[in-house]
Amino acid sequence: MSQQPLQQPLPAQVGKAPREPRSFGDVRAGDRIQGLLFTLPALIVLGLFLVYPAYYTIRLAFYGSDFRFNFTHYIGIDNFKELLTDDPSFLDLSKWPPSGALTNNLRWVIFYISLSLVFGLGLAVLAVRVRYERIVKAAVFVPMAISATAVGLIWLFVYSPDLNNGVLNAAIHAVDGGFHPIAWVGRPSTVNYALIFAYVWASTGFVMVVLSAAIKGISTEVLEAARVDGATEWAIFRRVIVPMLSLPIAVVTMWLFINVIKVFDIIYVMTGGGPGTSSRVIAYTMYEETFANNRAGYGAAVAGIMLILMIPVMALNVRRFRSERVTN
Repeated sequence: MSQQPLQQPLPAQVGKAPREPRSFGDVRAGDRIQGLLFTLPALIVLGLFLVYPAYYTIRLAFYGSDFRFNFTHYIGIDNFKELLTDDPSFLDLSKWPPSGALTNNLRWVIFYISLSLVFGLGLAVLAVRVRYERIVKAAVFVPMAISATAVGLIWLFVYSPDLNNGVLNAAIHAVDGGFHPIAWVGRPSTVNYALIFAYVWASTGFVMVVLSAAIKGISTEVLEAARVDGATEWAIFRRVIVPMLSLPIAVVTMWLFINVIKVFDIIYVMTGGGPGTSSRVIAYTMYEETFANNRAGYGAAVAGIMLILMIPVMALNVRRFRSERVTN
């Protein structure tokens, strides 16, 4: 009786090992070209409207150019020397405290950024606790939705020395009958602070919306655990909420700083850089020198100062974003 040969079991199929992600060096040439084609429109736009104008402006700063914006009279760094040493409307170190557009921008950096953050963060914390949150946010955000020109016109009425039009003077006069109206934007000692507060009013809504969204992203378990441990609301705000908002606050601060460096329209509408040159800032000086005085090279040097002031802040924020992404 013949025996049937035993059938050998088929070897189990071994699953393929998961494919490791390819490094940039392993990417095929076709994939690289395809990726380049997808990014090419954005690169062209950036090159035409960002990189080339920046290069043109920096190069123009070394020429004594006129309204034609041409490179005809090379003068080296003379424009920068004049800006920092011989132009009291830009920087005047002959008296204390120093004055000029550069110091006015420093004043804006200190007061505008700090007040916008304080008011915006305070309103954000309160907005998430009120019953009609959307209505409150919409009301606070309205100034951000209108143009800076409209903001300037509104605050010209607020600061007017006429008691029939000036809300601020009328309110103080109602409390103190002996008060004499003040031209808030007509006095060198008050004009910059009046402008700063008007711009804070217009920017606080943006800060509030961003930070209130970030506050809602904080885990409720973390806050409840802090309350169970006996922490007061102030301690929770200072030791839990604010540290967890460090990245959104950094983003908002960078946005506010860029706003400060390029602020122009509200000053043009409300004071025109006056009285005299007491409310000039860097961006307004660039406009005045380039278009009113027909000194395009000198105006380009002012723009170069603006760029120099922005680069360190942007570099610090990029570094912070990278470190935050690594830790998260």
